[in-house]
Amino acid sequence: MKLLKLMLATILLLGCAVIPVKAQKQAPTEVVYYGFDPDIVTNYVADNRRTLGYVRVSVELMLPSRDLLRTIEYHEPIILDTIIGILSKQPEQKIKSLTGREEVRQQILEQLQLILKRETGQTMIQDVLFTKYLYQ
Repeated sequence: MKLLKLMLATILLLGCAVIPVKAQKQAPTEVVYYGFDPDIVTNYVADNRRTLGYVRVSVELMLPSRDLLRTIEYHEPIILDTIIGILSKQPEQKIKSLTGREEVRQQILEQLQLILKRETGQTMIQDVLFTKYLYQ
């Protein structure tokens, strides 16, 4: 009987210790998006090499904090140059396929993170989103 009372007391104490931890609310993470205006339009290499195709993309950068907006605005020229450089070097089949589009998006994200880490000392971009993607 004493053992049962001791176990119940232990469970109650442990249960009380857990309640405040669950009651604590975590601050919601702030996510900010930075878009480029106008859309990015560039050529890509077509398979027949006689004509150039073009791709028009609206890009949104996902940032972890509003404080980074000013820094992103300052580095916008190098960001745009990186995006255009990567898009223009892609072959036609990569531009036109869904898996290729995802590979290009990942490549842009990785390259932008490297460049901004080199320029600012921190990784600023959480993700890159294509909100419009047209090709011809």
